Amino acid sequence: MLSEPPARPTRRRLLVGLTAAVAALRAGKTTADAAPSARPVPQQVPVARTGPQPASLSLPDPTTATLEAFADTMVPGEKRHSTDVAIAGAAPGPGAVQAGAVELLNLPDLGIGVLLPELALLVNTRALAYAATHGRLLPPTQPPFVALRFTDRTTLAGELLTPGAPDRQLYVLLALFAAAAFDTAAHLHTTDAIRQRHPGLAWIGFPPPDADGLWRFPDYSYGRRLASEHPLTTSGGHPA
Repeated sequence: MLSEPPARPTRRRLLVGLTAAVAALRAGKTTADAAPSARPVPQQVPVARTGPQPASLSLPDPTTATLEAFADTMVPGEKRHSTDVAIAGAAPGPGAVQAGAVELLNLPDLGIGVLLPELALLVNTRALAYAATHGRLLPPTQPPFVALRFTDRTTLAGELLTPGAPDRQLYVLLALFAAAAFDTAAHLHTTDAIRQRHPGLAWIGFPPPDADGLWRFPDYSYGRRLASEHPLTTSGGHPA
């Protein structure tokens, strides 16, 4: 007796999963910074997986390539090698992919790893429609979004992120992960990211901590102190 294929997650479930993951990042409740008791419970959403799986990630390779291409469109960088197709090489220096965008999406604490093939499928479906509308011939050996030229990727991304566009919330959240990987190394503890010379933090010149591992900012952003500390302020910096 044949068993029924696992149900695919709905767009609502995708949106809920990504939103919960972003909330977890903002709360700092990831492996990098939280105690085990504070970690969110991964969402178990069955998704059929096909194709070869790379050793580094538990994702189908086309999914990884699509997510890398989308992240590279949000924060572009240089190619990793001459045959790199996911990264378009539209900008010098590191981009979201080198900064760990896919690693962040696949972080076990966020619980969205099983949703990523479906997200990649949505992106590729829109890429196919874009290619058909604009007369682009795509090689069948690559996922549709990966096969698009960088100018087409950016145009399509603009359409996906336009207010009122179908499934816009999903693409906005996906773009936020790309930015978070580059700007904050959200999948790593900050001290570890600095020690490892995280590409994004190094590129933006994020300062290293003091010798004791803490960050202090003796220079005020406006060049002067805006207000004196209240005399009843607690040692933790809270008002009495």
